[in-house]
Amino acid sequence: MGGAVRDELLGLPVQERDWVVVGASAEEMLNLGYRQVGKDFPVFLHPETGEEYALARTERKKGRGYYGFEVHASPDVSLQDDLLRRDLTINAMAKSQSGDIIDPHGGQQDLRARNLRHVSAAFVEDPLRILRVARFAARFARQGFGIADETMHLMHGMVRTGELQEISAERIWEETLRALVTDSPGVFFSTLHRLQALEQVFGKVGCAFSVESARSSALQALERISSQTDKPCVRFACLIGGLYFPRGGEDAQDVSYLARQPGLPSACRELIELTVELQHACHGVFKLDAEALLGLLRRLDGRRRPERFVDLLQIFSVIYECLEKESRYPQADWLQLASRRIEEIDVRQWISDGVANEEVAGRLEHARLQLLQEMIDARATP
Repeated sequence: MGGAVRDELLGLPVQERDWVVVGASAEEMLNLGYRQVGKDFPVFLHPETGEEYALARTERKKGRGYYGFEVHASPDVSLQDDLLRRDLTINAMAKSQSGDIIDPHGGQQDLRARNLRHVSAAFVEDPLRILRVARFAARFARQGFGIADETMHLMHGMVRTGELQEISAERIWEETLRALVTDSPGVFFSTLHRLQALEQVFGKVGCAFSVESARSSALQALERISSQTDKPCVRFACLIGGLYFPRGGEDAQDVSYLARQPGLPSACRELIELTVELQHACHGVFKLDAEALLGLLRRLDGRRRPERFVDLLQIFSVIYECLEKESRYPQADWLQLASRRIEEIDVRQWISDGVANEEVAGRLEHARLQLLQEMIDARATP
């Protein structure tokens, strides 16, 4: 069903297969040993393979937002009825056990034409589909897919109604993080910008995309870092860092508010906030005195969070090289060296020499500042 058929026809690896069962009831599925998943949708797991088997169903809009649907599943619901509720024609195909393709809405034709086209006018009933279509546009951009004009027009009208604001933050982040691991994540954000949807999705941070120069810089940084890593949080932090690069620490509270929305992993939240907070200090690290440099190293916390430290330096490097048109970022090597050097200071000899425990912290602070000052002086010496 759906994505499995689409990917098979495109010659892409099929990650998982979902099945639609026609002419059966929930009771019959349970009697056959299938295990029901949740109570809201008639989806069952095969007792041996664990694959999903869903009863053919229809959905009727009865309220606003993503959850405002009434689901009807019964033996009289046909496969064609089930396919009619799908979002895009390329996702509204099925394949029988004998290998026949069931394609009542022209999905194969749209695959050949590289079109992302809605199945029916019922598309407008689910605002989450705006994010899904933007994600599919990002996923299949390199295969030449684009969104059909009539579908863009339909989505633009949905945005104007404000229903995107009915989607929970958890669902927004779920779609965003999935879009960020596609081959062309920038297409996701560009599509939402074209639809004037970013403010509804990302609040005041979304407004920052309206500034053409900032948007262009951010998307350029996202494209470059996406060629280096597939970590969604690193990619997103680089996008936001690039977006706010020209503004310094201005409006960092907007980023903090966005990053603390439900559904965003804590590691991703920290990365976004630290990127916006520290990027200008890191870019200008050669101008810092010893005290400011030590404070920056503490915030970067390379000793306790080495992976995050490396991720941040990679983000800063991409943003700086991309936006400042530089070919290298020596600041990263300098920060790594300084971090390593201050952690190499061994306090055990002091303790052996009888230095009181309460004095160790102060002596360590002084030693670190002295070491960093020596590094600064050595670098300044021709």
